[in-house]
Amino acid sequence: MAGFKNKALVPTRRAALTLIGAGALAAGGISSAWAAAGGDEVLTEAKVLRDPDTPVAGNPDGNITIVEWSDYNCPYCRKLEPELRQVVQDDGKVRLVMKDWPILGPVSVTAARTALAAKFQNKYHQAHDAMMGVSSRLTEPRINELLAAAGVDMDRLKRDLTDRGSDIDALLKRNNEQAEAFGFNGTPAFIVGKYRVPGVLSMAEFEQVIADARKAKMN
Repeated sequence: MAGFKNKALVPTRRAALTLIGAGALAAGGISSAWAAAGGDEVLTEAKVLRDPDTPVAGNPDGNITIVEWSDYNCPYCRKLEPELRQVVQDDGKVRLVMKDWPILGPVSVTAARTALAAKFQNKYHQAHDAMMGVSSRLTEPRINELLAAAGVDMDRLKRDLTDRGSDIDALLKRNNEQAEAFGFNGTPAFIVGKYRVPGVLSMAEFEQVIADARKAKMN
């Protein structure tokens, strides 16, 4: 996975809105992606939306699910993070599924594995927020420094990286297979309800997609 690159394929906000307005995202949404995959088990609803190993934020009982694929070294992901969290908080009925997708090199893989290892001590969100909250590119020493400052037990973390490493790697493999099956080319990438959103949206645009997804769910 470390060989994958974000080739600046994230569409502009104007282009994304055009796609939404034209209904193109609905055509490329979850249902269509599953059909296009020929019933590929990688894209079952349970595995994409309800993987028990995948961290969840927002309202766990929300009536709309947003699935986000992100990389800790992705500047677009970092920029979007506070806005997305604000939208989820303001809405109150959004379930946010957080899929680590480390495509920007070996350090991204280390960051993702470390965050997921922190989940075993219930510190995934602290680790996630700490690494998303910096402006400079991460290094392994910086990752350790950030997580320690966020209250992660580093000795426990090292044990979990060793003892649960195969589980963590299996989850990252699933995340990658799903992102590829949906045709995503870079981070961040989203599924909002049944809409496929391959790029960055503003708060207002996210609110509109969520509203559209709720309408589509009722039809």
